[in-house]
Amino acid sequence: MNIQSIVLRKVIYGFVIIMLVLMSSCANKKDNKKEESSNASKVSLVDSIMKPIDNFILQKMEENKVIGLGAAIIVDKELVWLKGFGYANKEKQIPFTSNTVMCIASISKTFTGATIMKALEEGLVSLDEDINTYLPFKVVNPNFPNEKITLRHLATHTSSLTDDYDVYDKTYNFSNKESEALGDFLKSYFTPKGKNYSKKNFLNKKPGTYRDYSNIAAGLAGYIIEVQTGKSLNEYGSNKIFEPLKMNNTSWSLSETDLNNHSIQYEKEKDSIKIIPLYSLTTYPDGGVRTSVSDLSKFFIALLNEGKYKETRILKQEIAKEMLKFQFTESYKPENINLKEPNKNSGIFWATKRDVTLIGHGGSDYGVSTDMFCDINKEVGIIVFSNTGEADTYDIYNELWKYGKMIRNSKK
Repeated sequence: MNIQSIVLRKVIYGFVIIMLVLMSSCANKKDNKKEESSNASKVSLVDSIMKPIDNFILQKMEENKVIGLGAAIIVDKELVWLKGFGYANKEKQIPFTSNTVMCIASISKTFTGATIMKALEEGLVSLDEDINTYLPFKVVNPNFPNEKITLRHLATHTSSLTDDYDVYDKTYNFSNKESEALGDFLKSYFTPKGKNYSKKNFLNKKPGTYRDYSNIAAGLAGYIIEVQTGKSLNEYGSNKIFEPLKMNNTSWSLSETDLNNHSIQYEKEKDSIKIIPLYSLTTYPDGGVRTSVSDLSKFFIALLNEGKYKETRILKQEIAKEMLKFQFTESYKPENINLKEPNKNSGIFWATKRDVTLIGHGGSDYGVSTDMFCDINKEVGIIVFSNTGEADTYDIYNELWKYGKMIRNSKK
């Protein structure tokens, strides 16, 4: 074969390669354009459906003196709508957006639940082991001293541990001083020589037989995770949940929160509104997480999607299923729960609402009100944040629910 033939073959081969690359590129561009067009069509459809909602929300906010509000709609485990209304700081006219950070109160318990399940996945805890296996001090109901208390009891509010609000209300820290250490507080509350110990801290009910919502028991559950992992709940939660999900505006620690992005907290008192100073909580596992609507939507989708958000998995599928499944059954049923005419059930720090038609969690505390719920079939989920304590957002939530259903029906 002469040199000219070899050169010609190489030129032809190179030309063919270039053409194949160009054809592939054109095909990819077409596919991308189709995908972009499809996505744009979806966004356009949602925008069209949601157009009337702004005036409704703003009207209800004015009627109920809500200063700032953020909301999200999730349909079939996808975020379809996200928006903020009003002010994060009314005095400085700073708008409330979907990235505005605020305390989410008791929705924090779902994060505590997720850390429990992650520790379970890693073999560090069991839901049904006596919690005294893990604790550096003993927790025993004096009315039933031989009965064990488990993490499952704590996470379903059936532990027989209860809140003495004369003590609990003092765990809010509105000062710049460091809060009492969680472990020290719990030891003082549950052990006989503790300064906050009382038989009032325990129900006269055998553990597992009666449902009674307890913030301090949630604090104890979070503390067990700290003991077993050797890390603060904030560090463990960040490593296992916040960072993998890119929840960049989320923390259990006020000191790690960007206060420039944090909402002012307001409280409605009859016809007036007052500002509530920022505060920290000694029992932070029960209500101390600070996040945004945008960040929380990622976590909510991960839970609804059996532990996975997009390509990121935070819990194994079977572990996430255990967290969300109804824990109360005929073989494990508190005496004050009716399964035949269901009025309540529970996951692992995962509650039901409206006669077991919704699942998720809500939160209410000084200067904040939050909701994160979806229907039983996990088809439509709604998140609502309000930076105004005691202000009613019930009508707004219900209206967003209707719009979520409309969006889902439009996709069929």
